[in-house]
Amino acid sequence: MDSLNIDAIDSKIIAELQRNSDLSNLELAEKVGLSPSPCLRRVKMLQDAGIIKGKVTLIDAEKIGLNVSVFVQVTLEKQIEENLTAFEMEIDKCPEVVECYLMTGEADYLLRIVVTDLQAYEHFLKDRLTRFPGVLNIRSSFALNQVKYSTALPINHLS
Repeated sequence: MDSLNIDAIDSKIIAELQRNSDLSNLELAEKVGLSPSPCLRRVKMLQDAGIIKGKVTLIDAEKIGLNVSVFVQVTLEKQIEENLTAFEMEIDKCPEVVECYLMTGEADYLLRIVVTDLQAYEHFLKDRLTRFPGVLNIRSSFALNQVKYSTALPINHLS
């Protein structure tokens, strides 16, 4: 099953699980208009196809003291495979980095970093990020207010 073979029922399953992954199979089946056995089979097929990658619990960052979000553009000295791989391996070791994208344009990477306060970001910047091999330039932008946040992907094109 690939994204081209997803029918309206699969699309409903995906939408419901994006809203609430804690639904029991019975609850999910009722919401999408199936009996429990076919619903479970479809969920399993979506998992086996890698469309459903896993389930997580979303945490409110501010309620656990992670009050600062920083978007960081990183430019490397040379954009060669060795430097990219080395940088990505280092980033993978940093729990503060919750998202990392290889980019086109002026910067090579865009990071989203979540920390407790400005001092924690300064520590991360000085003691970690600036010490990564091959880093040429770092530009930081601080989020003042989160206007929208969603983990749900837009799936209206599937059905």
